[in-house]
Amino acid sequence: MSLFEPIVSDPKTVKRLIKVCGPEHVSIREPDRIAYARDMWPRSLIRQRSGNLDHPPDVIVWPANTAEVAEVVRVAGQVNLPVIPFGAGSGVCGGTLPIRGGIIVDLKRLNRIIELRSEDSLLEVEAGIVGENLERELNRQGWTCGHFPSSMYCSTVGGWIAARGAGQCSSRYGKIEDLVHSLTFVSAAGEIQTTPLSPPGHAPWSIDPLLIGSEGTLGIITSASLIIRPLSRQRWLRGYKFSDISSGLDAMRLMLRQGLRPSVLRLYDEFDTVIAKTGHSDEQVGESILGSLGEKVSGPVKKLLQFSLPRLLMVPRLLNQMTNLLPGGCLMIVAQEGNEQERELAADIISSICRGRGAVDLGEEPGLHWWTHRYSVSYKQSPMFAAGAFVDTMEVATTWDRVPALYRAVRKALSPLAFVMAHFSHAYREGCSIYFSFASAARDDAAAASLYDRIWKAAQEAVLAQGATVSHHHGIGFSKQRFLMRQLGEAAVLTQAVKTAFDPEGRMNPGKLGQRSVRMGS
Repeated sequence: MSLFEPIVSDPKTVKRLIKVCGPEHVSIREPDRIAYARDMWPRSLIRQRSGNLDHPPDVIVWPANTAEVAEVVRVAGQVNLPVIPFGAGSGVCGGTLPIRGGIIVDLKRLNRIIELRSEDSLLEVEAGIVGENLERELNRQGWTCGHFPSSMYCSTVGGWIAARGAGQCSSRYGKIEDLVHSLTFVSAAGEIQTTPLSPPGHAPWSIDPLLIGSEGTLGIITSASLIIRPLSRQRWLRGYKFSDISSGLDAMRLMLRQGLRPSVLRLYDEFDTVIAKTGHSDEQVGESILGSLGEKVSGPVKKLLQFSLPRLLMVPRLLNQMTNLLPGGCLMIVAQEGNEQERELAADIISSICRGRGAVDLGEEPGLHWWTHRYSVSYKQSPMFAAGAFVDTMEVATTWDRVPALYRAVRKALSPLAFVMAHFSHAYREGCSIYFSFASAARDDAAAASLYDRIWKAAQEAVLAQGATVSHHHGIGFSKQRFLMRQLGEAAVLTQAVKTAFDPEGRMNPGKLGQRSVRMGS
């Protein structure tokens, strides 16, 4: 007997799905069900590390096109089963986790570039294509999408849209909602719908903003028309060292006020500067600190730093205080694309602003180093979990006047609970995102799960108190939905109203975005 008894009791349901997708593209095998019962949400990874698995799906299907997706949704409706769309599984918020079985619809076979319309600078592409594969093909034809999440090698276009994602070059190209012209999606009734083709924000009324960021709760996005731009094969890269965060933030704000649109504009706090500069991975946190402190520590403190990583992370307050001994300075990475004239003009203005705020010009090398390793962060979680610790990230955003206070408030809230560092990126004229990384450890997995929850509660309470957004580009999923509802206040009822209008039976990725879940099963 299966360890994870499915709620599908009628074998005819599986046969109907096989008729739609083909026998090799439907699975009820336990290894597949276990594999699709997770994404990269650290909270669920902690539980799974101790052998706990919550609510695996009953069936996994791999449709080949929009018509097959629509037929799968219709079958699900007839037998009253939940439907959860799945891209590449790299989400970090639990957005694809079933709450009680159901059908996982893996979209990776929908991976075609349908049409590239160079005269309109538009691309029609299916939702299951992986970002790096898309970008390579566009580059081959002299174009770029301009959307470069750190999960570029393990995320899909549909995932970007569903989670309202942002790429590392969003200051120039915008977030995903700035790139979407039109969407094709399958409704909860199994109907195929395409929204009008119009520039983002220019239609008199559009449902695109509702679908973007809806995380599969309103329908399954199967293709999109996206803005593309001519590929810039030359870029100006630079590193600057600021004496403190305040002067670096001021320089960022002034650049954008001048009308500049750098491709990359990132400022690291003191410890994240050490990591960025040395290229160390998260599992080398202890070694990084020890090496950076050099002769400034000795005796018991030095012995503490030589402990294993989990032991080190069990004393986060002390570890956070030790970073005050690090050599001062915050690294800024800048990249500017465009034609030669634009790059030269931007370089002059950026250099002038940074020098005016006391920054040291480090030359091209820090920028080149960052560009070469810009996707590495997505592959550094595993060694931390294998060592018995855990790591997570939290990306929030606010206006420039509130950024310093938000940074201090979150650091203060997390200092007793986790080692924390941050960088400032996704910068816009009005404000920017703060990307916090935190790591901690506990005596066992049960204690780690409890500590993880306390960390998130403390951090998000600080965010809400500062009037900032609870998320910028990772989505909501399970991990942030209670905080999103508090941020929305009385307007939270609108999320349920929209859900009811699109999906009255509550079958589409139920239980996400703070919406009421329903009891399902055949």
